[in-house]
Amino acid sequence: QVQLVESGGGLVQPGGSLRLSCEVSGFTKDVYTIAWFRQGPGKEREGISCISSSDGSTHYAEFVKGRFTISRDKAENTAYLRMNNLKSEDTAVYYCAHSIATMAPLIPSLYHYWGQGNQVTVSS
Repeated sequence: QVQLVESGGGLVQPGGSLRLSCEVSGFTKDVYTIAWFRQGPGKEREGISCISSSDGSTHYAEFVKGRFTISRDKAENTAYLRMNNLKSEDTAVYYCAHSIATMAPLIPSLYHYWGQGNQVTVSS
């Protein structure tokens, strides 16, 4: 059973930074995709970024390019999302998710395992 445990959310002022972590365990295949999604108040869940476990290739949604960076520590089985220049509209619950596909698109239904969610609030 694949498990994802997130950490690193919290309250930050506009323009500030946060780093989210997602520790993955219980997987049996070496090749998979880890993605970050978020769901703001009254909004649908949207994809932010994903990274392939095999070669580290990444993909970003247009609205976070240049501000957010996804990375992974293969030895630690942990993925990260570094978020810079945060804005009030970034306030949401952030989720990491796992797909068995090599490089799955940012479509929630393609991800079968999810973290517990982590609240990020951007406010002064």
